[in-house]
Amino acid sequence: MAQERIVAVGLLTTRDLDRLGEGFKRCFPVSDDGKFEDLLKAIDEADSAAELRKSRSDGSGTPARA
Repeated sequence: MAQERIVAVGLLTTRDLDRLGEGFKRCFPVSDDGKFEDLLKAIDEADSAAELRKSRSDGSGTPARA
């Protein structure tokens, strides 16, 4: 049997998983022990930087909201 190719990795809340429903089966829980704080901070900083770059490029001067 051929392995399925991974196309995305995501960080989801319990609410996100509830919305995805029973069809979403490949979930690996992450403990809430602070081991991922550096990663989460880096993701937040990258998101903020991307929003700032977008706001500068579209000329609005304020970060765009999704």
